[in-house]
Amino acid sequence: MNLTLSYQDLEDQLGVKLPSSNQTIHAIAFDTRRIIDGKGILFFALSGKFRNGHGFIGDAYKKGVRTFIVTQKQPQKEYPEAVFIKVEDTLKALQLLAKNHRKQFSIPVIAITGSAGKTIVKEWLGQILDFKFNVVRSPKSYNSQLGVALSLLEISSEYDIAIIEAGISHPGEMEVLADMIQPTHGIFTSLGSAHSENFENRDKQMSEKLKLFDNCVKIFAHHSIPVDPRDQRIVCVHEKAYATFLDKLPFHDEISRHNASLVLAASREFGVEDDVFFQKLPKLDRIPLRLETFDGNNNCIIINDTYNLDLDAFRSSLEYQLSIAKGKNRVVIIGTNEKHDEIKKILNAFEPITPIFVGDAKEELPEFHNSIILVKGKRDLNMGQMASRLRAKKHQTFVEVNLSALRMNLSYFKSQLPENTKVLAMVKAASYGSGIDEIGTFLEHIGIDYLGVAYADEGVQLRHAGVKLPILVMNTEEAGFEDCIQYNLEPCMYSIEQMNTFIKRLIYDGKTDYPVHLKLETGINRLGFTADKIKELIRTVKSHPEIRIRTVYSHLATSDTLDSPFVLEQVNRFEKLSEMIQEKIPYHFERHLLNSEGILNYSQYHYDMVRVGIGMYGFSNSTEHRAHLKDVIHWYSAVSQVRKINAHETVGYGRAGISQKDTRIAVIPVGYADGFRRSLSKGAGGVFIHDTWCPVLGNVCMDMIMVDIGDLQVSAGDRVEIIGDNQPLMKFAKAVNTIPYEVLTGISKRVHRVYIES
Repeated sequence: MNLTLSYQDLEDQLGVKLPSSNQTIHAIAFDTRRIIDGKGILFFALSGKFRNGHGFIGDAYKKGVRTFIVTQKQPQKEYPEAVFIKVEDTLKALQLLAKNHRKQFSIPVIAITGSAGKTIVKEWLGQILDFKFNVVRSPKSYNSQLGVALSLLEISSEYDIAIIEAGISHPGEMEVLADMIQPTHGIFTSLGSAHSENFENRDKQMSEKLKLFDNCVKIFAHHSIPVDPRDQRIVCVHEKAYATFLDKLPFHDEISRHNASLVLAASREFGVEDDVFFQKLPKLDRIPLRLETFDGNNNCIIINDTYNLDLDAFRSSLEYQLSIAKGKNRVVIIGTNEKHDEIKKILNAFEPITPIFVGDAKEELPEFHNSIILVKGKRDLNMGQMASRLRAKKHQTFVEVNLSALRMNLSYFKSQLPENTKVLAMVKAASYGSGIDEIGTFLEHIGIDYLGVAYADEGVQLRHAGVKLPILVMNTEEAGFEDCIQYNLEPCMYSIEQMNTFIKRLIYDGKTDYPVHLKLETGINRLGFTADKIKELIRTVKSHPEIRIRTVYSHLATSDTLDSPFVLEQVNRFEKLSEMIQEKIPYHFERHLLNSEGILNYSQYHYDMVRVGIGMYGFSNSTEHRAHLKDVIHWYSAVSQVRKINAHETVGYGRAGISQKDTRIAVIPVGYADGFRRSLSKGAGGVFIHDTWCPVLGNVCMDMIMVDIGDLQVSAGDRVEIIGDNQPLMKFAKAVNTIPYEVLTGISKRVHRVYIES
């Protein structure tokens, strides 16, 4: 958000009288937790069911905010520099500001509504139109009365087109949204059952949604929606008309084709040509569901999707469950007090599956074993509580792995490469501490070509998890040969002696044509065939039908350095050695050289395949590229206890922590046994509580730390951020004086991993 509003502008747009001032408003805020520097921020004291924004005016003032929109009179003496703008309704004032802001721009504004698919259509349309225009679109799923206002305030003169998502749950809401958005074009994605209980009938729900498009010049509606055929503005969109293009989608489910056809129809309206579709469609990202996946008891996996019980979204959730089941029993727990007929019809398409209908989150459940359990239901039944009951009870310190961010990062790496370049994802060291089973399964699901591990036992673990992708084992020891053959793992060969030993094992087992990967030594001086061994290597391969070269590869030593002369030396060596081998081998093999940083800095050397490792998790040494990557790993804990200590009292073992004044400390159950290093003792490190930095006081213990919270209002159970938005992985690694790899792989296995798609 980059506004330029004077006090005069506020007077004109809100119809209020303000003192003269040279202050300029640059941004809007309503949540003090997100305010870092309040200068130039206009704070709206919004009131909801559980919070009253007026109670946070003091926090906003402390952070530098000086202009407030309020409904209640405030004690001016407590805030001498503040300007309070009193209105009848703060949300309506924000909406009015957004409406007037939107009026300043004559660009096309595309409004999207429907019972399901709004966010995915918005994101995909943005990805297609980005080819030709500068596009601004609603953040995340900002489609509510508040979200739409915030989305409109993102529009600025740099954009050519705006895409705004609009959602309603009650009659009368759409008129407000339409008045704010004033769309020129519309997309109607679907008419399902979401919030249908709040409307008199389906026709009333339909007419309410159509109010968004009253003044649109063109409306794109899926053919399944019963729109008025006499309205010449409406284009009925059918998948059949776009079959040639839809076959290029990386997803083949019916819902994705439904949504993509709307995107294609709308894109054509804005002059996007067919060749762009062929180029862009294979690279579209699957926008994630509101899913949280975590471990349950008795080897179960729980999928918490308790946002609503819209039937279209329910079908998508069942598809997701099926895609990651990998042989586990599938169970769906459905919270509803309504008839089950429509739900049962959907379930019939996903047999065999065990449905359990409940009318209350507290109902008793049978004991589940080796199952993947989807919990789905209406928010008013508190089905989230039932999902929590099924969670395996573990250490309250946990790592959150954002699979959506992981997918987005991989898409960014793919965008740096030619379309047909294969991607090998490295999942060694428990996939950098994020969980090899879960990440391996997820990567296979989204279409990665290869997986890479360090040792054979990691590959065995992936096979036990049901992963069928080809797996390259980079450090193949003789002790792992048996596992490689038994579990169809592909070993790296790096010396003649090792290769001969593996060939003997293949002869013993009667195997021929077994895929192997050759590691060439080009300058990093670790494992690999050197130039003087190439002739002997070729003789060995040609004389033994037991093995077949699948790929030839090497590692760059300085891929994280731009314009490194040594990279060029290594590339020349790699090409020379690999070409020597290819000239003598009567079949084609593939080559790969680049790791994550290599892809970003030296993409011209992509060859047939690239290897992505730590980059998947949002890490890069390049500031430019890091801006396009999302942090995948967040590490959280919770406050166990808060206590007061007096000045000059000591804290912890060795009395290493000495308070300089009366203060308060929070005890947090994370220590060096979890991966929170002892080097972070005595203020060298710390955590964030309520977005506030709290340094470690005293020494880090094996299982806990004590942090100085001063006057911060903290209670037992409050969330603690160890790695997250306030303290990203890179910043935490610097505090430990190490690299992100070591931080991630150093987080103990006892720390629970939670997998989310948000």
